[in-house]
Amino acid sequence: MEYVSTRGGTRAVDFEGALFSGYAPDGGLFMPQRIPSLDRDTLRRWSSLSYPELVKELCSLFVPAELVPRNALNELIDKAFSRFRHKNVVHLSRLKDGLNILELWHGVTYAFKDLSLSCTGQFLQYFLQKKQKHVNILVGTSGDTGSSAIESVRGQKNVDIFVLLPRGLCTQIQELQMTTVIEDNVHVFAAHGNSDEIEEPIKELFADVDFAGKYNLMSLNSVNWSRIMVQIAHYFYAYFQCTPSLDTTPLPSVEIVVPTGGGGNITAGCIAQKMGLPVQLVTVVNSNDIIHRTVQHGDFSLAESVKATLASAMDIQEPYNVERILWLLSGSDSHLIKTLMEQFNISKRLKLPEDLHRKLSETLGSCSASDEDIVRAMRRCWEENRYLLCPHSAVAAHYHYSQPHSIPRCCLSPASAAKFQDALVRAGLVPQTPPEITALTAMETRSSPLERGQDWAQVLRGRIEAVVQQW
Repeated sequence: MEYVSTRGGTRAVDFEGALFSGYAPDGGLFMPQRIPSLDRDTLRRWSSLSYPELVKELCSLFVPAELVPRNALNELIDKAFSRFRHKNVVHLSRLKDGLNILELWHGVTYAFKDLSLSCTGQFLQYFLQKKQKHVNILVGTSGDTGSSAIESVRGQKNVDIFVLLPRGLCTQIQELQMTTVIEDNVHVFAAHGNSDEIEEPIKELFADVDFAGKYNLMSLNSVNWSRIMVQIAHYFYAYFQCTPSLDTTPLPSVEIVVPTGGGGNITAGCIAQKMGLPVQLVTVVNSNDIIHRTVQHGDFSLAESVKATLASAMDIQEPYNVERILWLLSGSDSHLIKTLMEQFNISKRLKLPEDLHRKLSETLGSCSASDEDIVRAMRRCWEENRYLLCPHSAVAAHYHYSQPHSIPRCCLSPASAAKFQDALVRAGLVPQTPPEITALTAMETRSSPLERGQDWAQVLRGRIEAVVQQW
């Protein structure tokens, strides 16, 4: 299994090469050269597996045993999930009106990113220990990625992590989950900018191939293939939990509704579909609706500005993983993707070719939700079920409540409501706060400011160089 850039300008790499990369050197994103296809017998066999067992089976298709022997892979994944609070790691709540909520947030930081990042952290350690190597991880976060990434590598001797968060645009709890981690290898920057703006200095550093190589830069955003790979399991688990039978021909479909920000999770869904899983996918967004407009009208163009919403982790204008989806649907046409993405990078506007737009709209449904829609869904879910939704999960629930369905439907829930107390209060609901989260407010914090007018890329370079000199 080799990995190629969506833009075709970089030599193929193995899983280790993709793991330790950010963007590919040509600006693209790494994808497997070949997507494995699963037959009905394999799906039947997998249908009784636990979530961790599904992760192991799926990862073994993309990580050759020559690189990571199967028993070692199994041990890494078991260790990754050892800190999860729920015995099944993830949990399906079956609520009234056919609302199925797949809770992906039982990890340390109460967010779905703990699932993929805990595994990615273990994969990193496996290779770093074998090679006595040190890496510098760069992460931009709109809320949950930063804390999950920090937890996956905190205290490790062969990793330093540099996290950029948009100051004041995360919830207080999300920010505290990052700034209260006082470890020598954790470096948090609070930037006076939005989620898209903090990605720019990170892209600039990765584009400087000499600097990135000299300082062993890598990314743990969903730019990193490893995260996408682990997230494919969400779809298989959701399907097996919700399908009425595996004995019919053709196999019955299940609709999976995916709250979407940077697009990593919905990319994993598209790959699961390509592997032969009979799922219908719906990507749901907040008022920052570029993905919705792309699916509905082929209009991949920026709005005038990012809108601050209750579903703050989805306040993203440039969902970079759309490039991976377009590459998949174009039949791996890297020349076309390179042309399209270069055009977008220049003008921030792109009209998809008619054929590509048709394939996209056949693959994905879409919906956008306003803050008012989010609040209504949160209230209704509480009134009918005494169940609290986070605002991102409520975007999926809004779709469920507004769109009738004839097949089983599963809504992915990316975060615990406990992290979004302001949104709960706005919906007239009473937050239920776990003691681990309450304790954050009394803890020491540490972060470095990034002010407007500063050269953020240069500040990052300076900090990375200073850290490396201390090794």
